[in-house]
Amino acid sequence: MAIIEPTNHEIGEIKKGKKYASSTRFWHWVNFIVISGSLFTVLINSTLFDRAQRSFVKNELMNAGASVSDKQAGAVTHGLEDQVWGIHIYFGYALAVLFLFRLVAEFFLPPAQRIMPKIKKAYQAYFILKKAREEAKHELVVKGLYLIFYLLLLIMVVTGLLLAFEDYTGIPRNINHSIKEFHGFCMYLILGFIMLHLAGVFLAERKDGKGIVSDMINGG
Repeated sequence: MAIIEPTNHEIGEIKKGKKYASSTRFWHWVNFIVISGSLFTVLINSTLFDRAQRSFVKNELMNAGASVSDKQAGAVTHGLEDQVWGIHIYFGYALAVLFLFRLVAEFFLPPAQRIMPKIKKAYQAYFILKKAREEAKHELVVKGLYLIFYLLLLIMVVTGLLLAFEDYTGIPRNINHSIKEFHGFCMYLILGFIMLHLAGVFLAERKDGKGIVSDMINGG
């Protein structure tokens, strides 16, 4: 598990806190809140408002004295589900804005804080200079995972926007269904990355990377 631990020092340098730009820290925490909120709406709809709950809604309404058919109970459940999906869509818009913000902010960061120069430096240290190879290997793996995460975010943003504007895109219904399935699949991959990231941070805080959470809050 040590290979996934984030570090708060650069390759070949004395271990010291990195300097995280305010834009990076802002994106990191707001992005975490938005993704968590989006996942929470999915959790609500998959548990409280799925089709299996229609009988519960029907029974509760009947206990209250209403005469309700299965179709009517389904309409109530579906209406509540749509309201939650509406909130999910707004989280999606926020995620799209944050992704664009991250792309633009990357160009204004010092070269030493950009992800591609970091990967290039780690690549050179491991394959060309062949020094500090363990640190370089670690950096390549961690930054490679970050690139995969950014790719997943891009896919989530694009597929999410296509679904949100499906009435205007003219995409056939069967293709929209496939897009929805792929969107959901990528959500689980992002959830897996978050769990992996949290595990890595937890391990880093207990070892050489102690203070990495504090660095991401105050900049290091």
